[in-house]
Amino acid sequence: MARYGQKIKLLCIIDILKEYTDEDHPIPANEICDKLFERGVTAERKAIYDDIEQLIDYGFDIIKTRMPKAGFFLASREFETPEIYLLCDAVRTAKFITAKKSRELVSKLQKMLSVNQMAGIESGIYIDSESKCANEEIFYNIDSISRAIKEKKKITFRYGVRQLSENREIVTVYRERKISPYAQTWQDDHYYLIGNYDKYDNLAHFRIDRIRSVEVTSENARPFSEVSPYTDSFDVADYTKRLFNMYGGKIEEIDFRCEKGLLEQVADRFGEKIFIRNITDTHFSFTTKAVVSDAFVSFVMNFGDRIEVQKPQYIRDMIKEKTEKINKLYE
Repeated sequence: MARYGQKIKLLCIIDILKEYTDEDHPIPANEICDKLFERGVTAERKAIYDDIEQLIDYGFDIIKTRMPKAGFFLASREFETPEIYLLCDAVRTAKFITAKKSRELVSKLQKMLSVNQMAGIESGIYIDSESKCANEEIFYNIDSISRAIKEKKKITFRYGVRQLSENREIVTVYRERKISPYAQTWQDDHYYLIGNYDKYDNLAHFRIDRIRSVEVTSENARPFSEVSPYTDSFDVADYTKRLFNMYGGKIEEIDFRCEKGLLEQVADRFGEKIFIRNITDTHFSFTTKAVVSDAFVSFVMNFGDRIEVQKPQYIRDMIKEKTEKINKLYE
């Protein structure tokens, strides 16, 4: 056993408090001495009290208690237990994180709790490997894309698209891409890269779990002000709230009329700052901006006759055309 001496005693004590204590599980000074000995550090029980005081003076929230037994416990941590539960569940269900990386991240998060707190969530963490992506490059790719965005450089990568082969199997075909990257966002249970092809004056979206072999080039990225309404910074939150299932398209100001019973769904989708124009006993009208796409049309049709696009006319025509196609399919 390595004997480290007194220089690291304070570090070992705070590690012991993090690992073994919480409000319901204080640890007495003599047990701290035993655990220090296991780490190769000798200590006397009386000296532990002075060490605890030094840690408190430094800023650690350590409480001395007599209930449920006499001892010390770490009262506050970087994350509270419910926050760790939430983060573990987010990692567990995120489809763009591989099963292997999910287990590694959950393990790291759990180590931020005491052994007793951690025991409460170990049995509750189930990772469905079949719903996870298999791209082990994803974290390296996110890092490379982030660096390119910061340095305002173009990137190249291989992008996979599923196709049906001649023998009716689903295969992934990879194509080379070079784009100007502007942002990364977690949307609709996937992680996306938002960027631009030079030959188009718009924004394109790429699922990062389908991206392979990211390389940061020396070529300067195209300014996002040339292909978006943003000038000083690319506002990811503002941009994505107008999208439907990450489908790109033209941003349009749209007038709606809908039943009052849809207020919750409308506010969830478009935000609470929509411009309400008219209110009757049964309906209200509002105006908002959204990216017009096939996904947007499907969103409107999902509510049937309870919501109506009043203008612009071409969106009304898009909805009517899709409705007619569906009707013809079921004739």
